[in-house]
Amino acid sequence: MAIFSSNAPIEGEVTVSNQEVTEKTTVTVVDGKDEVQVTDGEISNDDGQGDEIIVTGQDAARYLLPLRDDFDRSLTFRSIVLASGLACFQAVMNQIYNFKPTAVTIQGTFIVLIAYFVGNAWANFLPRGDKFEARWRADGGQGELPLKIKILKFLNPGPWTLKEHSICAITATSASNASDSSVVFAAQNLFYNMPLSAVTVVCSTISIGLFGYGLCGIMRPIAVWHVEAVYWSTLPTIKTLQGLHWQQVKNSKPLRYFWYAFTGMSLYEIIPAYVFPWLNSVSIPCLAAQKATGSTADVLTNVFGGASNNEGMGLFSLSFDWQYITSFQTSLPLNLQVHQGLGFVACFIAMAGIYYGNGWNSRSLPFMSTDLLMANGTTYPVTDVFPGGVLDKAALAEYGLPKLTGTFAFSMFMANAAIGALIMHCILFWGSDIKRAYKSAKEGRYDDRHHEHMAKHYRETPWWWYVAVLVISFVLGLVVVLKEDISLPVWAYIVSLVVGIIVAPFSTILYSRYGNGIATNNLSKMLAGLMIPGRPVGNMYFAAWSHNVISNAVSLSNDLKMGEYLKIPPRVMFLTQIYGTILGGFINYAVMISIVSANKALLVNGNGNSSWSGATMQSYNTIATSWALAADLYKVGMQYAMVPIGLLIGAAAVVVHRIFYQFYPKIKGFDVSEVNMPQFIQYAGYIPYNQSQTCVIFSWVIAGFFVQYYLRNWHPKLFKDSYLITGALDGASLTVVFILSFAVFGAAGAAHNMPSWWGNNENGNYDWCPVTD
Repeated sequence: MAIFSSNAPIEGEVTVSNQEVTEKTTVTVVDGKDEVQVTDGEISNDDGQGDEIIVTGQDAARYLLPLRDDFDRSLTFRSIVLASGLACFQAVMNQIYNFKPTAVTIQGTFIVLIAYFVGNAWANFLPRGDKFEARWRADGGQGELPLKIKILKFLNPGPWTLKEHSICAITATSASNASDSSVVFAAQNLFYNMPLSAVTVVCSTISIGLFGYGLCGIMRPIAVWHVEAVYWSTLPTIKTLQGLHWQQVKNSKPLRYFWYAFTGMSLYEIIPAYVFPWLNSVSIPCLAAQKATGSTADVLTNVFGGASNNEGMGLFSLSFDWQYITSFQTSLPLNLQVHQGLGFVACFIAMAGIYYGNGWNSRSLPFMSTDLLMANGTTYPVTDVFPGGVLDKAALAEYGLPKLTGTFAFSMFMANAAIGALIMHCILFWGSDIKRAYKSAKEGRYDDRHHEHMAKHYRETPWWWYVAVLVISFVLGLVVVLKEDISLPVWAYIVSLVVGIIVAPFSTILYSRYGNGIATNNLSKMLAGLMIPGRPVGNMYFAAWSHNVISNAVSLSNDLKMGEYLKIPPRVMFLTQIYGTILGGFINYAVMISIVSANKALLVNGNGNSSWSGATMQSYNTIATSWALAADLYKVGMQYAMVPIGLLIGAAAVVVHRIFYQFYPKIKGFDVSEVNMPQFIQYAGYIPYNQSQTCVIFSWVIAGFFVQYYLRNWHPKLFKDSYLITGALDGASLTVVFILSFAVFGAAGAAHNMPSWWGNNENGNYDWCPVTD
């Protein structure tokens, strides 16, 4: 295999001399002023035989993720242009799905596939600089290259490489992070009719995104360089990238199966996504009793319904639409799958118990609604009570205090309990490991062979670069708070950042080890409600500079680790992630304004339709508004007062767990430290807070256990390949959904709905659960 670069080296990159690398060859690698030796072991594939059972991060680093590094260039004109285009594309898609009935994360594999085709088209159909150079030298050319060949090599240097491809995927992911921040602006526009200035949007988005990135850089020893910081959900993307570039279809069975899976899913996804939406939510009990009426109909719809146009729990509902299952679910480690499954069962029991036991008078309000409600169950007039985003006490006296459903209050309580458990678990169970990680990083010792390779061959990004990002981000946010009317005092802005700084390391550590984190949005809004009461818009901005900073730090740490696995130079990662974050902010805002302007009345309404829904914004606003009235709500019932107590209860649960572990570290061979209270508590209150379409939950559990339990333990070779296959399924389903969004779902104009028939019951519930009053 020939490994070479004919381009001039850039800061932070490594070039390899034009020598043939074989299994026995040692080559000289030039890194700036130094020369290092790269042996075949450092560019080889994984060290396993294929039948190792992968359990820990150490296992994944050694047996699942190859150490191979071809030392090709990553930052080229071609990669920058395509990365910019794909960053815009992913930002648009993520923003669109903020307003869909069910949230769909545009997985990295989708962008990887698009970049693969576009990059290869660029490389193959435009004049190739390397070929022109080869002809010129064959004709006797010597010395400096002619200007024409230099330009061609700049525009199209050679084959589309893995690292160029990776830069596209990572930059696009960075751009999509701003979609969460733009929720603030959407809610401000939808529910408070407050004007948005360009200064507010641009400076806020950049400040939120980059402050999270600055934190990410400070946390690198525990969030990126640690061997257990695997970020399991990125593995399908990584394996897809490596498979597309390192394997040939004619010689690679896994890659052939990748394209078989991609083709099959592309054809199938049209059916559940558009033609036959009943497949999204298959409920046997509802089918058996679809003509039921009265209380029987209520119970059937509440307990067994899971489609997007009702608020059921879908205990026995299934979704046969892959876009809602995704490789994210199947890539989560078995430990998390178990906690998730047990948490869902507990959540089902709690939701039914609260409602049918009439806890907090829940039967008087809609089941599992996330709206802020009047006493009669109708929507609370938020705009009238909070004109201009500030509480009008006269209007509050006229309409009275709002109501929350008992199920939603319970979910808020569990969300806070999960945060308390998160912080305490990291301290009591992982505290000593965190100290060791920073100490070993200071001494230049690492347990992760991938980071050892990176430290040896590439210049690390200086710490002060990240500190500079933090300072610039802080100043931009300060400009917004001082100059714009967002009802957030300067002192509250500073406190919000302090909250983000404190919580981000804990959240990132958990996410890196489990592939899934703990939502911190509720904590941010609760603190804001107690500190700046009566200001729901200020509450949202407080949450943006705390919770969204935390989520951005997690996401960008995830991408940095992906860069390590793919051997992208750290300084190139720094530049491209900042570029993607800033670019994504502008794109997300433009798309958000377009959707909100065209569908405002529909998005404010509770249910929306099959194409657009404001459920995410409504839930976001409900939490912000309820916490803006926190002091008053505590006076009317324990369901509100118990929510902040959740922090202490969650932390106490972990303390009890740690004490139990001290005396009983193992029970019949089971390591008690493997119990993760934050994850269990989160999923025990997850449904009303995070998942409006519950028909997917049973499908998640089945798919996750099949891959992570059955394949991993009994077919380890297939388990390794499963990341490639599920990546194909993701890419295919999201490609089709993207096309349908613009072709028939109204993303670019009028919607063209599928005609109503039995499999598309648009006048009722898609799963045929009885329609109740």
